[in-house]
Amino acid sequence: MTARKLTNTFYFTVEGETEKWYLEWLQKQINSNPDAKYKVFIDSKVEKSPVKRVKSMSNISKIKITHLFDYESNSASHKTQFLRTLDSLKEASKLKQIKYRSGYSNLTFELWMVLHRQNCG
Repeated sequence: MTARKLTNTFYFTVEGETEKWYLEWLQKQINSNPDAKYKVFIDSKVEKSPVKRVKSMSNISKIKITHLFDYESNSASHKTQFLRTLDSLKEASKLKQIKYRSGYSNLTFELWMVLHRQNCG
């Protein structure tokens, strides 16, 4: 008889559908691997505001959420947007029992995915 695998849950907020689709694909890849020690559940929500995500949750235990977002460029508007997101992460971490972490990718998430999947050596 095969032992039932424990499930680990990972929480994310993402800025776009591409990141959400990637996380769904990743969950399927992990859970379809018969050698994986755990099953995973990836709870991802397209939400630019970490504060909105925290306020919408009704958790009572400590959890960690990673916010995936792009650093688009060094233009003034993109820098301002990036800094606002970091401020929102700090504010969200003060609410409830949630620790928010940043998981931004430089330039675009799509570029990261291509590099992640290719052998660039």
